[in-house]
Formats: sequence, C-alpha cells, structure tokens
Amino acid sequence: MHYLLELLMSGVVVGAVYGLVGMAFAVIYKATGVVNFAQGEVAMLVAYLTWSFSTTFGTGAIGVVVAAVVAGVLVGLLIERLVMRPMLGEPVFSVVLVTVGLAVVLRSLVLLVWGASPNRFDVAGADDMLQVFGVGVRVGQLGVVAALIVAMVGFWLFFRRSRFGIAMRAVAIDEKTARLMGVSTARVQAVAWAASSVLAGLAGVFFAVIYSLSPTLFALGLKAFPGTVLGGLDAVIGSGAGGVVIGVTENLVGGYLSSTVKEVAGFVLILAVLMIRPFGIFGEREIERV
Repeated sequence: MHYLLELLMSGVVVGAVYGLVGMAFAVIYKATGVVNFAQGEVAMLVAYLTWSFSTTFGTGAIGVVVAAVVAGVLVGLLIERLVMRPMLGEPVFSVVLVTVGLAVVLRSLVLLVWGASPNRFDVAGADDMLQVFGVGVRVGQLGVVAALIVAMVGFWLFFRRSRFGIAMRAVAIDEKTARLMGVSTARVQAVAWAASSVLAGLAGVFFAVIYSLSPTLFALGLKAFPGTVLGGLDAVIGSGAGGVVIGVTENLVGGYLSSTVKEVAGFVLILAVLMIRPFGIFGEREIERV
C-alpha cells in the first residue's frame, strides 16, 4: 500500500508539470486554433533564463516564481510580435510549420548560450521534506501541484467571468468575423502567447528545481501533449487534468510493469480514449453542416 501511495504521489507531481504544459498548449489553441509545437522549447528557455537570474541575484522561492512569470511574459510577447504576428491570416498549416521551426531555433539558442551540460537549480527550501499521507514529499513537488491548482482555478474564472476570455474563444472560432465585431486579434493573440509562455515556463522551472536543468527539458512538450489531447485541445482546464492523469498512469505502469512500457503508456491511453471521444474527455464536439 505504501508503494502504491508513493507511485501515486510522484505521478501527481509529474502530472502537475505535464498539466501546466498541457494548459499552455490549450491556451494557444483556444485563442488561435494553432498547436504550438515549440511549447517544450519555450518551457526550457524560460527555465534557463530564470536559472540565470537566480544564480546571479540569489533569489528565494518567491523571487524565482516572479522571475519565471516575467521571463515567460517577455518570451511570449517577443515570439508573438516577431514570429507569429506576421503570420496573422495565413493558413493554419503554415503557422504550425513556423512553430516547428521556432522549436529548432530555441533549442539551438539554449545550446549556444548555456551549453549542453546539466545544471542544478537550487532554490531555498525546495528540498525540505514533508509527510503527506505517510509519504515523504519535497516542498518543490508540492509547489508544482499548488501552481497547477491555482492556474486551473484562475483560467476557469477568466473564461467564465471575463469578456477578454470570450474574445479569445471568438478569435479561435472565426478570426475574420471576430475582427469585424471589433475584437483586436493581435491583442488577443499577444495575451494568449504571454499566458501560454508563463504556464510552460513555470512547468520548466519546477521541473528543473525538482529534477535537473538541461537541454533535454524541451521533451516536456512531447510528454505533456498526450495530456492536452486527452483533456481536449480546446479545454484549458481539461488539459490540466489530463496531464495529471497521464502522469499517474505513466508512474503506475512504470512501477508495476516496466520503464520501457512507461514511455508509451500515455500515448496508448489517449488512443483508447480518442476511439470513444475523438475530441477529448473535456473537449467540445464540433458539429459542421454539410
């Protein structure tokens, strides 16, 4: 029983990281209708920027979170302004290919500036141990779970209670019509990219603090994507929950079967779910007149 609790707890922690990245995917998709395949690279870049800031100024936990948010906003706005805004009105396929190219550029940039060697991301108090249901958990691990919960509640309120959230959904459904109705497409997409980069950046920072910081961190995008598909590409909150499900599933499979099967467990799960619900567990069914 204790072993099961350990697997569940560590699965929830990894799933929370996946959930934040999954929400980042969904925010971009909900606002633009585009899947950003550079999401893992954005998480990696923000993590490295935050690490550089932390090692220079020696900030504590709160300072690291603030630095991650600021770095995420800046990275997101720069990407939107320099790379994505010129693509407004272009076919979705072309925009997706641009995100693939962006992923390669960001990956190369990190290797060029910071090198390929892994680094330890030390944050005061992050390694302190606490007991949860009899299982030892580090403060940093609890932090990422708390961050996911705050993000899910925040975005639920944002999409339910704010006019800007409705505007984001309108742009995703029909960009041209939204512009005719007075919605600033450029502004909506800028906010979406900034918010997405903050979510991915926080996931990258927490992952680096809990485990390690290295250029392989970009793989978070690939590992978190099944959570987005499982929850629904257009469901921001569902993508967060889907990430947790994927993380727990991987951990249980790895603990009771093998580490090899663990790597594909998430993809097998989404294949099974999509056969029943092609739009994801929390996604909206699209109905087209023909």
